[in-house]
Amino acid sequence: MDADNPKGCDWTARRCREPATDDDYRTPWYRDYGRVVHSASFRRLQAKTQILGVGEGDFHRTRLTHTLEVSQIGESIRKRLHHGHGGKNNKHIRKWLPDSALIRAICLTHDLGHPPFGHDGEVALNRCMLGKSGFEGNGQTLRIITRLEKHTEDHGMNLTRRAVLGAIKYPAPYKDVNNEKAYPNYRRDLSGEPVFRAAGFEPPKCYLDDEDLDIVQSWLAAGLDEWQKFSDIQKRQCKHHTTQHKSLDASIMELADDIAYGVHDLEDAISLRIMDRRMFQEWFEECGRLSAIEPLLDSAGIGPEFVNLVDRLFSRQTHERKQVMGHLVGVFVGAVEIIDDPHFQTPLFKFRVALKDPEKQAVKTLKQMIRACVIERVEVQQLRFKGQKIVTELFHAFATDPKRLLDERDYRRSTKGGGDIPIERVICDYIAGMTDAYATERYRQLFDPRAGSVFDRL
Repeated sequence: MDADNPKGCDWTARRCREPATDDDYRTPWYRDYGRVVHSASFRRLQAKTQILGVGEGDFHRTRLTHTLEVSQIGESIRKRLHHGHGGKNNKHIRKWLPDSALIRAICLTHDLGHPPFGHDGEVALNRCMLGKSGFEGNGQTLRIITRLEKHTEDHGMNLTRRAVLGAIKYPAPYKDVNNEKAYPNYRRDLSGEPVFRAAGFEPPKCYLDDEDLDIVQSWLAAGLDEWQKFSDIQKRQCKHHTTQHKSLDASIMELADDIAYGVHDLEDAISLRIMDRRMFQEWFEECGRLSAIEPLLDSAGIGPEFVNLVDRLFSRQTHERKQVMGHLVGVFVGAVEIIDDPHFQTPLFKFRVALKDPEKQAVKTLKQMIRACVIERVEVQQLRFKGQKIVTELFHAFATDPKRLLDERDYRRSTKGGGDIPIERVICDYIAGMTDAYATERYRQLFDPRAGSVFDRL
């Protein structure tokens, strides 16, 4: 097998062949980037929750602005590695680094599949779909770019093969990684109850079963003898099973996502005064996490002491906080290294990126702090509970009488309406594509006696 080009694999190929145009000056990757930017699913991210609800203000990040920042950080990682940094400075590795437009396109797709109300909507939809092949946001992303987005009639955005591979963070189908024992009371059907404890209903990390044979096995993995090894899973007893590998491009995208989450969501929490100086300082001191962040302060130009970081983050001078955030991102991007996995020959499987250990621990710590000090606050949890209730009740309303309540176009896609998709999956696709505001208004339209009119246009 030719390691560079296994069995003549063409990474620029599209699932549906398109006619060549002599006057198209764009590369295949730049065409991918344009298709993502101009897609309806990308635009909807402007009205989807990142951490705080989009109705809570107009300063903090939405899923769209977060995605743009991930794209910028992903491009910075690519550029640094392209200039020979990252521990592996040879022409063969640099040859396989993604093009600038390609990595930006992949990063822009990374959250397209997230439903309304962020991860809370994801948990609610997975619970509604228990026993029906489940739901997972990353898996829905693959479904959007290869099926649902209407750039083509039946093939979604019809992106290049490499772009689709890069968008898959977890290369295994739901059925292979889903572990029923991970769910509370997994022997009982709890999916019909509108109010529930969310803990335990998180989905496994995967792509969805519907795309396994038709898209992944028959097209994406075709000719890749190492795919089976690449998609190996680690089995667990009481948690969902997990995949073990990522492609080079997906590893850049995921790392950029982690950096954006750890740094920029912290900035939002401070700017909106959800987190104050005392809370920030006490969390690090009481949890014994100072050792994870202090070694990086000097290299970030902040100063050797933790108090220097605190002073600048909570300064009344906004530019000081912005500078700290920029320095931290720079430190993390500068700590990226290329890992060479000897178990693979295919370059996109063989190479991946990772942070050096000190920086890796620092990003992990920042993410843990955001969860503990922001996401788990009662005020935020109440909003998350509300979002999950809206998603769950919408799902069961449509499932109870789909012909009556669903748009005719959606109903015709289902097996009940003459199509070839199970009605539950059609409903799941419909709800997952909603913005927070659309889901809320649809809920009011169906359940609030004082709302709803034949003249309503949502």
